[in-house]
Amino acid sequence: MTTPRLSKGTTQQIREMYQALDYKGLGPIYCDEGGDEFWEDRRGPCQKLGREIAKALKNRLIPEGRSLYVGAGVPEIPPLLMEILELNRTVRPYNLRQEEVNILNAASRENGLSFLCDSAESAEETFDHLWIVSVLNDPEEFPYLSLLFSYGRADPLAFDTSAFSTEREKGVRLFANCMSKLSSPCWLTTSVEELPWVEHWCDLHHRTFYIEEDTYPTALVGDPVCFIRIE
Repeated sequence: MTTPRLSKGTTQQIREMYQALDYKGLGPIYCDEGGDEFWEDRRGPCQKLGREIAKALKNRLIPEGRSLYVGAGVPEIPPLLMEILELNRTVRPYNLRQEEVNILNAASRENGLSFLCDSAESAEETFDHLWIVSVLNDPEEFPYLSLLFSYGRADPLAFDTSAFSTEREKGVRLFANCMSKLSSPCWLTTSVEELPWVEHWCDLHHRTFYIEEDTYPTALVGDPVCFIRIE
């Protein structure tokens, strides 16, 4: 599949939004310390790698469709703007951190992008694309799930199985509630580490799915992102 280009207008809007972000405010949201140095190093890759994912998505999504983004933040700006500006799609990016939502919306200006501070489970529409990248393995939101599944650093003597069970139930519920909002057929963008959740849900609901071989690295944590077609 040939990868398309983004228009100059979209590329410019992406660049302008990154320039408008309050990185001093974003620092403590993304880092316990050293936030200024972190964003000085990562803001360039965020744009570059985000544009590559946006170009790949452009080839797969239909114009005037609808996308649900779970845990959308700074790295999701390029694909979100691509969907709005080039495919005339409706996007619903959800983020649980009010401070980050305020910063993102302040930088959006007139490009039509608006972030929502709530759980993506609250979305009421039907969507043909779900973005859920590095959410269920987020060490901040799911510390025990991430220890066991993503990092393999769980101490068998100190591991809190009760806390893990609670997080697992929360993760299953979040994923199921978001997947239930998808039409058929649809696209799913997710990290490779979250594939077991996809396979479990599709098997449970007798849905056929195809995982594309190509992956794309994310700018912040390096998780490989893949595209899945669900029939």
